Amino acid sequence: MTEGPPATIVALLLAAGSGDRLGGSVPKAFVPLCGRPLLLHSLGAIAASAVIDSVVMIVPRSMVGQAAEMVRAASSSIRVEAIVPGGGSRSESVRCGLAAAPPAAGVVVCHDAARPLASPELFRRVIDRLARADGVVPVVPSPDTVKRIRDGEVLETIPRAQVGLVQTPQAFVASKLRSAHESSKARRDADATDDAMLMELAGFRVITVEGETSNFKITTPEDLLRAELMGNHQVEETP
Repeated sequence: MTEGPPATIVALLLAAGSGDRLGGSVPKAFVPLCGRPLLLHSLGAIAASAVIDSVVMIVPRSMVGQAAEMVRAASSSIRVEAIVPGGGSRSESVRCGLAAAPPAAGVVVCHDAARPLASPELFRRVIDRLARADGVVPVVPSPDTVKRIRDGEVLETIPRAQVGLVQTPQAFVASKLRSAHESSKARRDADATDDAMLMELAGFRVITVEGETSNFKITTPEDLLRAELMGNHQVEETP
């Protein structure tokens, strides 16, 4: 990013996944954690960062009305720009969010609602580092040995220092993220697992910041239980 007036920063809160592996009766982002939906925990972290101007929520089409009611009841301190239905893939859902974001937005932060334990500091960290690149992603080291395999056969062992486990929130220069998505759509790429992947394919520079081991993605019932235990512990420690 070039220096100049502070850019308008918009967060895309990605909550359109079905969450089949979680096994809930509602889409994953609407499953309660310590009495509140995952979606609201993530919205609270975004608001607490105090560096994001507004949010676009991307949810399943059937949940748009319910999400709007939840946001109204929560009286969040951050403005929710729009609540829009997602697409058939992650990339399509991000494009739906980008279409609803203010055209003047200079920075877009993409965050999975399924990572409700991301700290406000992590949002600030990825945005601060964006002055040095086109995109920033948080990364935690892999605790395990990593091997490249094919058809069940080990091809090589990859040094752990050369790999990292990528998280969200991820921050991007808005114009370049839009360009990366347009290029991906034109190439008819298979769905990307994160937006940084599309930025990399488009030739943009993506750098890393230190992630948080507590910022794990809730995918299974075991993940939800772990998050519940962490949340209850934090409540007990609060004076």
